[in-house]
Amino acid sequence: MLSMPNSVKTKSFRSLLLKSTLGLTITLAGLTALLLLLKINTQQRNEIESNTWLWASILADKSRPFLEDDPTKTNIALKKELTELSKNITLINRIHIYDLNDNSVSFFTSYNKNNSFPAIKDKINEIDELTTIRYHEQYLELVVEIKSSQKTVGYVYLQTSLTKKNDFFSSLLLLGLFLLISAISIAVLTALWLYKKTCTPLDGITELIDNISQKKRYDNRAKKQEYKEFDILARYINILLTVTEKHIYKLEDDHHYALSQNNELKSRVESRTSALKDSNQELLSTLEKLHQYQGQLVESEKMASLGDMVAGIAHEINTPIGLGVTASSLLADNLNNIKERFDNKTLKSSELKRFLNDGEENIAIIFRNLERAANLISSFKKVAVDQSSAESRTFDVHGLIDEVLLTLSAKIKSAQVTVIIDCPENLTITSKPGPLNQILINLILNSIHHAFDGITTREVSIKIQSLSDQLNIHYHDNGVGIDESIKNKIFDPFTTTKRGSGGSGLGMHLVYNLVTQALIGHISMHSEPQQGVDFDITFPIERTIVQ
Repeated sequence: MLSMPNSVKTKSFRSLLLKSTLGLTITLAGLTALLLLLKINTQQRNEIESNTWLWASILADKSRPFLEDDPTKTNIALKKELTELSKNITLINRIHIYDLNDNSVSFFTSYNKNNSFPAIKDKINEIDELTTIRYHEQYLELVVEIKSSQKTVGYVYLQTSLTKKNDFFSSLLLLGLFLLISAISIAVLTALWLYKKTCTPLDGITELIDNISQKKRYDNRAKKQEYKEFDILARYINILLTVTEKHIYKLEDDHHYALSQNNELKSRVESRTSALKDSNQELLSTLEKLHQYQGQLVESEKMASLGDMVAGIAHEINTPIGLGVTASSLLADNLNNIKERFDNKTLKSSELKRFLNDGEENIAIIFRNLERAANLISSFKKVAVDQSSAESRTFDVHGLIDEVLLTLSAKIKSAQVTVIIDCPENLTITSKPGPLNQILINLILNSIHHAFDGITTREVSIKIQSLSDQLNIHYHDNGVGIDESIKNKIFDPFTTTKRGSGGSGLGMHLVYNLVTQALIGHISMHSEPQQGVDFDITFPIERTIVQ
């Protein structure tokens, strides 16, 4: 069977046809019957009102002589005359005659149709209200003046029956109901006949389409239909079937071609897959070697930073030791000269005094320079030990920064860089000084090597803040900033702007690894062209209170 979309609610055409036909028939028949009933009812009402006024006038004329001052005309005689006049008139139920004498109304006589119409009380108090017809369920009432020479001498009260009118209206209702039922029956039969005439060709077309959908026989065609509209539908279905049949044949050809192509492609894929497996194996081995080389390069970068420190220390130590050697050499020459003069007994007191003064000065020079060299070596030893150790210990942050600056003093001095430190005094923490040393050294060397090309006033500022159980380091230089092309990958390995000038591209990668892995912290970078660079480093610590 053909399936319909779930969103479309299926309706019965037979039900639609029946409902439409019945609805139209009932509406038209009902409106017609209602209009006819209203028209007949209005016509009958007007006729009864007209007859009531007519009989009231006749009765007034008949009653006038009896109400005039004529003693021979009594109320009994009037009653007989009224009875004689009204006994064959089915319209009249009751008649009252009222006498008006000296502005006083009194009952004169009456007429009742039969015993089923017993006497009713007089209507003297309702005369003014009944001058126009008043309707009740089974009758209507009217009072008419009896006049003699333009003078009112009495009143006629007339009650006429509505039974005949009501019976006639009921008959009309029954007749209308019968006609409505007949019209509905005819409408149902007509709808069923139309449904049969309409659905018979549709059932044939539906059966054809159902048969095609189940058996996939798109060479079937719909027969010529009796009615023009259905014949047009059948012709369009045949056209659709012809197009579908051609399309299916084309799809089958395309399918066979696709199968042959797929088989050919499959053989190619299999051959290339085997080649790719070999290539992937080579790539994996190459990648493994690259990881090894990367680790070696990172270690080399660490050693390079240590080499920079050693070179700086060697330069710094060379000056005080050279001065000490010069002073000691001068002191030895003076001592040999004094000894010679002493042996020759030509030594003067003034020469001995000058020798003692020069000797004291030379010894002071030797002592100061040896002390300076000893301090440099001590600082270098601490930095070297911290760099080679990743163990946590308690240390003074300000002292650690001073030791780093002392080891890099030669580089800083030759690069003409001013380093500004903002760090609280006696800030003692428990953390890993080794990674922190390497971080500061690499940041300062990175600024010296990359930041200050074309910059006259060169400044580096390091601000240290203790934030509860974390240490924050804000590093800033006023250099040229980081190029937009490498800003988003500054922490990636092998990222450098001086690859041909000795830059390895591992310095900031090493800083990132030390912050995130060794110190379990976070580092972020912000840079604008010609506005320098800012590094914000935060890592957890244990704060130590100094007594």
